[in-house]
Amino acid sequence: MAYSGFDNNNNQGKVTYDESILNGIVALAVSSVDGVAMKVNKKGEKALKEAVKIVSDKNGIHVRVMVDVKYGYSIPDVAFDIQHGVKQTVEEMSRYHIANVDVYIDNILFEDKAVL
Repeated sequence: MAYSGFDNNNNQGKVTYDESILNGIVALAVSSVDGVAMKVNKKGEKALKEAVKIVSDKNGIHVRVMVDVKYGYSIPDVAFDIQHGVKQTVEEMSRYHIANVDVYIDNILFEDKAVL
């Protein structure tokens, strides 16, 4: 799925973003929030397909993010920081309007006591 964007004022054409570009921008914004751990697949890679879902309609772009939160961080604060960061980053980098950002906390990550 590609997101067709905006016309620049010079009528030189349209800018279109592939969904993977928007997923990357969202992942960048989410991973920059303190206390967040992005989902990781069995190979140790960030599982963006599971962690980030993007849907577009006439009201804008709707983002759903699933993350793990590190123990000791305030979940409401982390969720707010994710929402704010995603909205700001996507709108600055792509000029798309973010209609909403839903944050799902999937797990709390505790430090492994055996490593200490």
